[in-house]
Amino acid sequence: MLKKLGMLGALLVLVFSLVACSSGATKPEDSSKSSGGKKNGKLVIGFSMDTLEEERWQKDRDLFVEKAESLGATVNVQAANGDDAKQISQAENLISQGVDVLVVVPHNAEVAASIVEMAHKEGIKVISYDRLIKNSDVDLYVSFDNERVGEMQAKAITELKPKGNYVLIEGADTDNNAHLFKQGQMNVLQPLIDKGDIKVVYDQWTDEWDPANALTNMENALTANKNKVDAVVAANDGTAGGVIQALAAQKLDGKVPVSGQDAELAAVRRLVDGTQTMTVYKPIKLIAETVADAAVKMAKDEDVTTDDKVNNGKIDVPSILLDPVAVTKENLDDTIIKDGFHKKEDVYK
Repeated sequence: MLKKLGMLGALLVLVFSLVACSSGATKPEDSSKSSGGKKNGKLVIGFSMDTLEEERWQKDRDLFVEKAESLGATVNVQAANGDDAKQISQAENLISQGVDVLVVVPHNAEVAASIVEMAHKEGIKVISYDRLIKNSDVDLYVSFDNERVGEMQAKAITELKPKGNYVLIEGADTDNNAHLFKQGQMNVLQPLIDKGDIKVVYDQWTDEWDPANALTNMENALTANKNKVDAVVAANDGTAGGVIQALAAQKLDGKVPVSGQDAELAAVRRLVDGTQTMTVYKPIKLIAETVADAAVKMAKDEDVTTDDKVNNGKIDVPSILLDPVAVTKENLDDTIIKDGFHKKEDVYK
């Protein structure tokens, strides 16, 4: 009898745990707007986000919701903050509410394939937002030309340091975009490596895109090479921040060029200060509004025009690839500030 009660207790703990995981809409990082779908007279878009802990993704959410609402839809946003199990649970919750379309920013490109499968079983189409969901029948992929982003990063650094010891601080190995960034970087770097002009002395992925992990990686790179590092290709502004912190500890900040991406305010200020060389500006308003427009069309069973296809390991996914912009101290007024992405007084504070 006691044994049976013990088993029952364990089962109840499991059930309560699953319920807790499915209740992400009540947490501060989520902004659940509605439930139901057009069958209830409403058009509802589910937005499953990897994280809202970074400035960039907060902008995506706000711009996406604003555009979707202007088109007559409501949006249910849930954010997993880097937890695969939580993202799957939240997506299942959105699907069970009967959203008309599910938009997903995947934390893990492979794991998120299960979300597509669950949605399709309920007749719900899925859009892969900025990051490609791998090995799935995802209906649409909207992003920037991420290989081009990597090329911009490497080109900016090699123009300043055409020879020397290079460190590569890449993004999360679980993010398909991180691999595309690296491929683009190597398109530029490999010919110089083959010539013997550049030597890659340290090359490491950054777990979870965490700046603290990037800091540790850069510290290791400096230690392993006795500070003899001439340039750093960092995959985004967060990792660049960690890199620059490590360089500053050795009084090398501003002396070693560092790339970035996302045009975060802290990074743009570093451009002004001269400690970060460049960032890649991906007009967030453009991608957010493009996806919102596509989501509403798909919810209404209207056609979405695409001009590209990207293979995700299973199918050639209909894709919309937008153009990124390389930004330096010299052109940030004409790009980031002109677009209203950041205010001039904030950048030059």
